[in-house]
Amino acid sequence: MGKKQVMVPVNEVDLTEVKYVPEKFEAPHLTGFWFKLFVKVMEAPLIGSLITTHLKQKNGMTEILKNTVIPEVPMFIPQFPLQDPEPGVVCLEEDVKPEERIDLALKCLPHYDPSSSWNSGSGEPFPFRYWKIRDYGYAYRSKFTTPSMVAEHFISAIEVLNDKQPSAPLLISFNPKEVRRQAAASTQRFEEGIPLSILDGILIAVKDDIDCFPHPSKGGSTWFHEVRQVNTDAVSVSRLRSSGAILVGKTNMHEFGMGTTGNNPNYGTPGNPHNPKRYTGGSSSGSAAIVASGLCSAALGTDGGGSIRIPASLCGVVGLKTHLDGLT
Repeated sequence: MGKKQVMVPVNEVDLTEVKYVPEKFEAPHLTGFWFKLFVKVMEAPLIGSLITTHLKQKNGMTEILKNTVIPEVPMFIPQFPLQDPEPGVVCLEEDVKPEERIDLALKCLPHYDPSSSWNSGSGEPFPFRYWKIRDYGYAYRSKFTTPSMVAEHFISAIEVLNDKQPSAPLLISFNPKEVRRQAAASTQRFEEGIPLSILDGILIAVKDDIDCFPHPSKGGSTWFHEVRQVNTDAVSVSRLRSSGAILVGKTNMHEFGMGTTGNNPNYGTPGNPHNPKRYTGGSSSGSAAIVASGLCSAALGTDGGGSIRIPASLCGVVGLKTHLDGLT
């Protein structure tokens, strides 16, 4: 057994004396076929745990954890009994249809003023302004435009971006025919005066690690869809679809979410819309970028350690981490 090491409390640390000493770490460097094989082996019930234990012991991780004492108070201390709900926070009904929850949420928002995004009386939008979900809803109901017209502009923009070199696609799974089909159905509902919700006709992109049938879920890789087929929508996607949202495709991302830059060597790295020479952040890079570019009013992402919040902050949009899937 090694000697116990007691760390100095953070408020007693002299930052001018702190030096980073990198530890020597041994682990296999795998790519391509060998990485796929290694993943299969690691997923095996017995062999995977044995390999993990061996790597931890070989690199002294188990010993470090056992012999290190960190005299810090927890960052989060559970409170019992639970606190009373915060004033002004509205809890929506859980056991209702998604479109009904959207209507309830809409009633909690401030009054919508079309003049904030439209020239009063002219019917023409201000140039270089982001259209929000409520802007599209107002335009559809006022018959200034239709979901099909918006979809055609979106498809043209994506095709131009996909033809650029070097490649930096926002969507890595995109089917114009499927987008047009959804947009036509939404346009018909507006013509008949029966839109499903405020989200009807709204273009929303989905991160590549969230199931959205019929698109494959690759997680930013070139092979994951070969070992895991997608036969249905994820719950978050299903609820958006039932509310009339137009799901435009799967957004680019840091491969398997294993990084915070958004860099993807398989498909090309999406550039930050404010400065294409800069990173978007990750791992939900494409979702943040497609919203920041103005092509979608919202996009789904996932966040285990900042993967929505980091790219949202770098791209200048709002990133919300919820209990499960998140919205950018």
